[in-house]
Amino acid sequence: MSENANLIAEIQALENKFADARTSIKKKFIGQDDVVDLTLISLLCGGHALLIGLPGLGKTRLVETLSTVMGLQGKRVQFTPDLMPADILGSEVLETSNDGTRSFRFIPGPIFCQLLMADEINRASPRTQSALLQAMQEKIVTIAGKDHRLTPPFQVLATQNPIELEGTYPLPEAQLDRFLVQINVNHPDFETERNILKATTGTEDSHATQEFSAEELIQAQKLLRKIPVGEEVLDFILRLVRAFRPEDSNASQRIVETVTWGPGPRASQALIMTARAHALLHGRLAPNTNDVIAMTLPVLSHRMTLNFAARARGDSLTELIHSTTSEISEAKVAA
Repeated sequence: MSENANLIAEIQALENKFADARTSIKKKFIGQDDVVDLTLISLLCGGHALLIGLPGLGKTRLVETLSTVMGLQGKRVQFTPDLMPADILGSEVLETSNDGTRSFRFIPGPIFCQLLMADEINRASPRTQSALLQAMQEKIVTIAGKDHRLTPPFQVLATQNPIELEGTYPLPEAQLDRFLVQINVNHPDFETERNILKATTGTEDSHATQEFSAEELIQAQKLLRKIPVGEEVLDFILRLVRAFRPEDSNASQRIVETVTWGPGPRASQALIMTARAHALLHGRLAPNTNDVIAMTLPVLSHRMTLNFAARARGDSLTELIHSTTSEISEAKVAA
């Protein structure tokens, strides 16, 4: 069997395995198919995800279910204003042995896991938020000058409440850029909420089953990078991302007048990876421009911001992303 045939067989097997994982997750997390798919995409890409939604929409339940289904060691940290970096990373303690000698021993914090849920991450102080920066990017924690490597695959799923702003600390741009995608968790529709009530208020609760192991997920992440991306798709991604940078010579007048800062190269990297994962989850062996368009909002929405005048007018970042993406797509078709 040729190398290409082997790759196709591996991709199809991975597609079936993720279909089983999606089915298992939906036993515990009813509805919200887009949210489930985006969290699976973030895990498949080896990236971190920021879930934004009101309380009681099942964000914690989703992360716990993902930990079970993907076979990952998961831990949860409730971020509060008094949370210190050592509460997450761990610390060294001075111990005295039986012979009277003293030495320092490192006690790992909850960050030493494979799937960390950072609940209400914007409630912690900037000092504590910054403690995650090195871990999220380099998968290493440095304590007292010594590096401690995190167990792969290390991924962060953070939640944020969009309505309670008192006592919160907005995440800085550098940390927002560490998240592969931003996932908006909205209220369920009528029928979905009806199913939720029936499934969660009875005497029995459904159980998710493990479909992956940590080693299998790591292999899946490596396989994803082998999925080919055509030059046409690559060019489309570059034109799309650069169109949102107000300093770019090809940026539209609307972008120049409304956007303070645009997405950097990490956004292009994220679109390539997430487009591959989106194609795989939908039964395609390689991504096309529709896969890129589907991932534009979750990849770009936290990597750019509107200026004061645009916010004062009530402009919508979501509408701006959708309209600009449509313009770039239509221009591509016309060309």
